[in-house]
Amino acid sequence: MSQLEKLLQKNADWAERVVREDPQFFGRLADQQAPEYLWIGCSDSRVPANQIIDMAPGEVFVHRNVANVVVHTDLNCLSAIQFAVDVLKVRHILVVGHYGCSGVKATLEEQRVGLADNWLRHVGDVATRHFTRLAQVADHRQKHDLLCTLNVLEQTANVCESTVVQDAWARRQPLTIHGWIYSLKNGLVTDLSIDVSARGELEQAYRLALQRVDESLLAQQDGDSQG
Repeated sequence: MSQLEKLLQKNADWAERVVREDPQFFGRLADQQAPEYLWIGCSDSRVPANQIIDMAPGEVFVHRNVANVVVHTDLNCLSAIQFAVDVLKVRHILVVGHYGCSGVKATLEEQRVGLADNWLRHVGDVATRHFTRLAQVADHRQKHDLLCTLNVLEQTANVCESTVVQDAWARRQPLTIHGWIYSLKNGLVTDLSIDVSARGELEQAYRLALQRVDESLLAQQDGDSQG
């Protein structure tokens, strides 16, 4: 049996198991999709959206790209956001990064990976913006984790500033944007406490989230000095 044949067999086994456990599952799924959540995450194969938050097919609308970047000229991402907000009427957009992100690592180490270097330049912009914070961290792994966190905060802000989200808020459509980060080591998601539900909330939410990052950095440095 070839590798592709194995995948097809796995699919058949999965479909059979689902029907056995819930005979009406595919009937309900085919009728409509009405998710409350849009997940914007990394393409990393170790970060499967539905499994991480234990949701079934149909419950989460998903857009993924390398390093979970949101760019105002990326029509792919913006189209996913627009469809989710205007058509599906999702109530929450989750911007989810993860520690150990290879794209962020390549940026941090200034590694050339090819065409994707142009895409990762956006993460480089995040690193440049927060150069002072990153310079405070000597440990490479901790610096990598910090840039992953800062990248989530910046991309969350970018979602909030998109015309699609701004228009939704202008017409008072219920919509909240959240920034999360996932750990590959323990499977847990950390809420970065940047939650924005209206046009005037972003600045304060972003500032408070950065303040928490700075407090964490300070505590980390105090712990290192005492150790």
